[in-house]
Amino acid sequence: MQKIKSIFILFLLFFLFLFVTFVSYASSVSSDLSDNFFRLHIIANSNSKEDQELKLKIRDAVISYMNTLNYNNLSKEQAINITEENLNNLKRTVEETIRDNGFKYSCNLEIGNYYFPTKYYGNISLPSGYYDALKINIGDAKGKNWWCSLYPPLCFTDVSSGVIDEESQEYLKNNLTDDEYILISKGNEDIKIKFKIVELISKCYNSRPLRYT
Repeated sequence: MQKIKSIFILFLLFFLFLFVTFVSYASSVSSDLSDNFFRLHIIANSNSKEDQELKLKIRDAVISYMNTLNYNNLSKEQAINITEENLNNLKRTVEETIRDNGFKYSCNLEIGNYYFPTKYYGNISLPSGYYDALKINIGDAKGKNWWCSLYPPLCFTDVSSGVIDEESQEYLKNNLTDDEYILISKGNEDIKIKFKIVELISKCYNSRPLRYT
């Protein structure tokens, strides 16, 4: 009987060790990836065909404007600053696109720190967590959303192809740790397990204030 108790205690201690290791890993990955990305997040008015088409037209207009700002070779802080400096122009771009397509929706643009569920963009994935982002709400903002990364600059690839080009992948490799790059790259069989761990940890922190206004 004593031997069974000892085995049980050892098993419990081993399980606790694994749990603590996973928690530490998840917290570290979530924090590091959050610090390394500045995202663009566009939320449609609704899920109607017309509103979803408008969302994509706004996406194209916003990215076209941002192409003039030269995000290449910027740090994350510089990318946030240049976006903030051009926030009024970006809002005008969104408003004009809405009007030109026959809608009267309002729009709201904010730079802040927001919670994201696990997201997929092209051939990379990002686990859930809090990320700095430019958030664009269209109308009631109750529809499906679209996102990409302003830093590292992945928004400027061919969004219709669904694949991040080699130059952008190389950029990611150079700006992320090996573990982080492996984690976000699709094709890893245990990625879903790792993302679930990160998501469970992230949900423990469900009320963080905005960093920027």
